[in-house]
Amino acid sequence: MQIRNVAIIAHVDHGKTTLIDGFLKQCKTFRENEAEMQADLIMDSFDQERERGITILAKNTAITYRDTKINIIDTPGHADFGGEVERTLNMAEGAILLIDAQEGPMPQTKFVLKKAFELGLKIIVVINKIDKPNAHIENTTRRTHDLFLELASHEDHLEFPVYYAIGRQGKAWSALPANFEE
Repeated sequence: MQIRNVAIIAHVDHGKTTLIDGFLKQCKTFRENEAEMQADLIMDSFDQERERGITILAKNTAITYRDTKINIIDTPGHADFGGEVERTLNMAEGAILLIDAQEGPMPQTKFVLKKAFELGLKIIVVINKIDKPNAHIENTTRRTHDLFLELASHEDHLEFPVYYAIGRQGKAWSALPANFEE
């Protein structure tokens, strides 16, 4: 069995923990009758995290996909915990950069992407919350490409897939769908 270590990185409230919780549920990490399958947030388990609605400490979990065990690292998105993000990125081989379609790339997005580039991580971009009324999908995608152009120090940094997602529903597409209900 192969093993991959992937960090989920983003600005605060762009949906990292929700995305990971969706992975856990879709991969049947828990049986249908277990409490975690009904929980809104599986990964944010500390009282202070639930109370504040943010991830404070990086946490890891694992899913199995085909013949690969994927260790997923849920990183904090708040700038106050940037040191925690830097420390955990050292353990990853790649990263999923999650960007809210309403807000687009934010200051912490730039910070985490720069750190990921410095460590030579392969990046997968996920534009999240595309179903929201104020989503600016095309603008967010363009601004994301611009950010990559600004921060890339190597040609390889400019080769990355982009996916479009509705994290809360556990849906994602490799091309922007005409109808989100598909």
